[in-house]
Amino acid sequence: MPGLTAVRNAPYDVELESGEHWWCSCGFSKKQPFCDGSHEEEDTDLKPLKVELSKRQNVALCGCRQSKKKPFCDGTHESSEG
Repeated sequence: MPGLTAVRNAPYDVELESGEHWWCSCGFSKKQPFCDGSHEEEDTDLKPLKVELSKRQNVALCGCRQSKKKPFCDGTHESSEG
């Protein structure tokens, strides 16, 4: 099984509407930072994580896939090589 694929060494700062959104945890999605189902075609057990918001808001979603607060950025990318 391939490891996590870091997409970028920075967060995705996005404004999201209220409701459910699915963050790509595997890094294979072509619609980063959101899941497009690519994990189903790859040899991975990784599944998307749900982001559920009660109102529209700006969020920083993890791009390096190393955050301890996934799917949100915790600044880990600043100490990662890459």
